Amino acid sequence: MKLDQLPEKQRSALQTYVKLMRATYRATGDIHRHLQQDNLTHSQFAVLEALYHAGHLSQGKLGQKILKSNANLTTVVDSLEKKRLVQRQRTEEDRRRVVVKLTRSCEELIGKVFPRHAQIVEREFSLLTWAEQQLLGGLLKKLGKG
Repeated sequence: MKLDQLPEKQRSALQTYVKLMRATYRATGDIHRHLQQDNLTHSQFAVLEALYHAGHLSQGKLGQKILKSNANLTTVVDSLEKKRLVQRQRTEEDRRRVVVKLTRSCEELIGKVFPRHAQIVEREFSLLTWAEQQLLGGLLKKLGKG
């Protein structure tokens, strides 16, 4: 069955989904391009940003926060550990629990990268008025909650 043969509600939902994905793909590429300057991937930056704002986190909570599977997160944290940007540490209370922390050199790096990131995001979203950003944010939150 072709798109024009679908019921109107399905067609509308599919077209909205395609627009959402195109906008997401374009914005993500434009916003994260600057990370190459600091030899960071989008996933690595997500981990560093989460730790920068929330402090040290267990790998489980970190994965929930940045929406990554445990296997994928382990790969990302391994690469950050090799770059000496994070360190893993077992907790005193429960030796099975591992927390991830920023290193001192990483705190300097993310302190430089995050403000630049915020400026780029602001510039990307300046296509929308403040009211449109608030409306879009509310709609996306509603969609995200299912």
